Amino acid sequence: MRILVLCTHNSARSQMAEGWLRHWARAQGLEAEVFSAGTEKTFVKPEAVEVMAEVGIDLRGHTSKTLYELPDPWNFDIVLTVCDTAAEQCPSYPAKTRRLHVAFPDPTGKGLAEWRRVRDALGQVSAHLVRALREGRVPSEEELAGALGRVG
Repeated sequence: MRILVLCTHNSARSQMAEGWLRHWARAQGLEAEVFSAGTEKTFVKPEAVEVMAEVGIDLRGHTSKTLYELPDPWNFDIVLTVCDTAAEQCPSYPAKTRRLHVAFPDPTGKGLAEWRRVRDALGQVSAHLVRALREGRVPSEEELAGALGRVG
C-alpha cells in the first residue's frame, strides 16, 4: 500500500499527516509506504515539528518536496489532499489510485493552540483512514470528514 498526502507547500498539514499515517500504520499493523509532497517546495515549519513532538512523532528529518521528487510519483494507491488548493492542482492519476480530499485549516501564523487543533484533527482522520484500509476498504471523503471529533 502506497499513500501520498498532498498539500500546497508540504510544510505543515501534509507533513503532520505523513507522520500520523506512519504512526497509525505501525500501530495498527498496516504495511504501508507513506509520503507527503507539495505542489510547491518550501520548508517544514518549526511549529509542525514542535506540536508533533508533543505526541511522540518526530518530524525533524522531514524535508519539503514536490511530487516529482518522490520515488515512483505516479504509483500510489491513495492520494489524500489536505488543502483545497492542492485538491484543485492535484494531477491526474491512473484509475487504480483513489483520490480523497479532506480540507484542514492552515495553522500558519496562528498560535500553538491552533497548530495542536489541526494536528489532532489530522490524527483522527489518519487513524480512521488506516483503520479502514486495514479492514480492506477505502473510506469515502464524507466518512473521513465524519471522523473528526472521534477518538483515534
